[in-house]
Amino acid sequence: MPYQAATDEYAFLIEQVLDMEALRATDRFAEATEDVTRAILSEAGRMCDEVLAPLQRPGDLHPARLENGVVRTSPGFAEGFRAIAEGGWIGITADPEHGGMGLPMMLNTAVNEMMSGACLSLQLAPLMSQGQIEALEHHASDEIKALYLPKLISGEWTGTMNLTEPQAGSDVGALSTKAEENGDGTYAISGQKIYISWGDNDFAENVCHLVLARLPGAPAGTKGISLFLVPKFLPDADGNPGKRNGLKVVSLEHKLGLHGSPTAVMEYDGATGWLVGPEQGGMAAMFTMMNNARLGVGGQGVGAAEGAYQHALAYAQERRQGGKGTIIEHADVRRMLATMKADIYVARAIAMSCAHAIDMGNATGDAAWKARAALLTPIAKAFGTDVGIEVAQTGVQVHGGMGFVEETGAAQFARDVRVTAIYEGTNGIQAMDLVGRKMMDGGDAAGALLDEMEADIEQARDSFPNMADAVWQACESLREATDWLVAQDNMQARFAGAVPYLRAFARVLGGHLHLKAAMIDKGGPRERLARFYIQRLLPEYAGLLSHAQAGEADLFAVTAEDLVA
Repeated sequence: MPYQAATDEYAFLIEQVLDMEALRATDRFAEATEDVTRAILSEAGRMCDEVLAPLQRPGDLHPARLENGVVRTSPGFAEGFRAIAEGGWIGITADPEHGGMGLPMMLNTAVNEMMSGACLSLQLAPLMSQGQIEALEHHASDEIKALYLPKLISGEWTGTMNLTEPQAGSDVGALSTKAEENGDGTYAISGQKIYISWGDNDFAENVCHLVLARLPGAPAGTKGISLFLVPKFLPDADGNPGKRNGLKVVSLEHKLGLHGSPTAVMEYDGATGWLVGPEQGGMAAMFTMMNNARLGVGGQGVGAAEGAYQHALAYAQERRQGGKGTIIEHADVRRMLATMKADIYVARAIAMSCAHAIDMGNATGDAAWKARAALLTPIAKAFGTDVGIEVAQTGVQVHGGMGFVEETGAAQFARDVRVTAIYEGTNGIQAMDLVGRKMMDGGDAAGALLDEMEADIEQARDSFPNMADAVWQACESLREATDWLVAQDNMQARFAGAVPYLRAFARVLGGHLHLKAAMIDKGGPRERLARFYIQRLLPEYAGLLSHAQAGEADLFAVTAEDLVA
């Protein structure tokens, strides 16, 4: 079965589950009408189905490669990126002043996820540009915005993020890349960066790198970091790519998956760059990029899950075994497919809820909406990518032995999606962020969300008393666990249970979101899927919350020596 973008699922979430009318009531998004929404989903879905999906296997079988210092991309990727750029999909949320559409993050999230399901390796390229566009919109000078934003939004130029270094990893404050003033308003950037997604390509006129570096005399750690824009080619007086800058791709990583996406080791040797934001303001700008990317990566997990599910479903409908017709009639295969579908809905709805909160915060300036978005971001990233990995692995299992054979394509989804739990902050870091930074309000944002969920549950009691009661009890247990976490002054006690707490939060959100879907589709497939989820998957929250509240003593009682004994 060929890939088919989940346009109907997104239309259902946008128009029926989430409060799109509240967003349309704002001045900023008044033009995001239902007609516009459906047109965006339809056109983007068609491109994903017809242009991007056929590139999925070629990108895996014919990886990007480095030849004599030039990155050669996979067959068809140049044409695929051109289709993305010409459709305007890079600049969906970007400022119309520079050529963007100025539409809600909800639509951007939907389109990015559909592209991820079609061809995750290629989708990474526009995602990197989108992160750079947002960072420049918020932090760059007017001159930089005027020159770079139209080119990035149109896709003539592409963007990257250069954060990680060999010795630093997730400890960004340990970076050693240096920046020195040239005396003309520019800076000389020197150092090495690793894991740079789409660090170069052979189809854009220019590749623009956002690079974290440290100025002379700057404090150690994260406080001393600045951000610089360093293009592959220096723009000439007319803003066109001029002479080559002092940077190069040293090598491309040999990866488990995402073979069509060139992941570069970048070397900067006195390369000319421009400061973005104030000196030592690099972390603020970085988090603008990272928060955009974290939601985007959560969507990548959902997209990969959708692709893997469709692949497995098609196989289950065709494969005959055991004298009982096709294997979709086998109880365990039915269980696997129902679990995949139920969890994809949850991960997708959480990501869209996060995007909705971002949009409402941007449109209204309301601190409560901004807090909601901040709370949901690590959950959307971690749960979305965990689901992507789990669904892709289950897809291999549905295929049986054929899933372990590369020719079927099932294994590619599992290989491609695996890194999403690692980059843009590992899922463990997301969980620590949730129980740490996001609970600095004493749990107020979490409590407000639980209050809204329980109000919805009350509305469902007459129609679905048993399901409503199960989700209500889950909400109350999550509230008690949140109170326990907030009361822990020892952060290690919080961190020891951070991952199961985030997972439990997502499970409970999923119960609420499935219940809302059941209320909309009484007697239909969404109600039946909700019953499956609430009866079979939701109860996992109890064990997860028990783990989350176990503290750190028994964990650290297992010594380093014990682990090697």
